[in-house]
Amino acid sequence: MGGHGHGHHEPYTIPDYKIFKVADVPELVAVEKALAAQGLKDPWLRNEVWRYNVKEWGTEKARGRLIFFRGFKYGFAAFLVTIAGTALYDKIYPSDHGHGSHDHSSDH
Repeated sequence: MGGHGHGHHEPYTIPDYKIFKVADVPELVAVEKALAAQGLKDPWLRNEVWRYNVKEWGTEKARGRLIFFRGFKYGFAAFLVTIAGTALYDKIYPSDHGHGSHDHSSDH
């Protein structure tokens, strides 16, 4: 019942921590140098290296495009269907509201 023992694989694999090196990421090297200039060291900085893996996560620009345009084609299709549906509805059921039903200038 808990999902164990059904022949399924783990949904992820944990990579070996030794493959992540701060020296491979120029941005983190700059952080490391800035900290060292103040006499500080971040022993956990290596844990951020994976975020800069372009092969796995793409560039920052590519991720931004993906987030911004995710679902765009479905949203645009829904927009077009809404416009077409509204136009069709207005054609089938024209509105008489405000089109010369009375003359307001003679009320005074």
